[in-house]
Amino acid sequence: MKKILLVFDGNHFSEGAFRMASFLNEFEPILATGVFLQPIDYRDIIGYSGMGTATPITVAPPQTDEGLINRNMRYFEQKCQHAGLEFRSHRDTDLFALQELQTETRFADLMILSSEIFYENVGKEQPNDYLKKVLRQTECPVLLVPEKYPLPSRIMLAYDGKADSVFAIKQFTYLFPQLFHWETKLVSLEDENEPLPHQELIEELAAKHFSNLTLEAVTHETADTFANWVAEQTEYMLVTGAYG
Repeated sequence: MKKILLVFDGNHFSEGAFRMASFLNEFEPILATGVFLQPIDYRDIIGYSGMGTATPITVAPPQTDEGLINRNMRYFEQKCQHAGLEFRSHRDTDLFALQELQTETRFADLMILSSEIFYENVGKEQPNDYLKKVLRQTECPVLLVPEKYPLPSRIMLAYDGKADSVFAIKQFTYLFPQLFHWETKLVSLEDENEPLPHQELIEELAAKHFSNLTLEAVTHETADTFANWVAEQTEYMLVTGAYG
């Protein structure tokens, strides 16, 4: 893994995302690319209903947005210099912020986002609409982090029998081969009425990529209670497929 995107919107600088990038840099030197977006994607406030196709529309971002973005860029660069991180700063201040971000992900190995404050001005309950859009549109793996957390020391692989969970596990092994020796748990929800698809195959794959692997089948859990159980495993880095 070489290039990591750290995404900041408006006045929301994610200390949690930066901390994770610094942590990963200890395993392998990375290029930390700070992507600085407008505080809002202006597609969401431009209405076309009832307008002719030739109607011109002009939206001028508030001047305060520019000041906030400049301040965050300087702060990011200072933190990178202090931490010894190689860095780049990309000012993606086009009106269509999420479209710009999608293009950025096409040329990155990994994107780190705050699971708490990403576009919290749009919606504090996460995942808000903007975070959902990014997860659907991204063209690279995403690492979601809270703002305050203990650094991970173990790995949890969530397998539900679907192709995207297998794809996520394989992508993780390609990105983080240095974590081969970490204690790793392959977790699945056990359904008494339906066997887990391709269980032997996923165990074969995971065992070749993780030297300290154990298997755990969680019973008597619904999707919601399973999510709550996972949230309590604070020492783990969770690997899961899209919306898995």
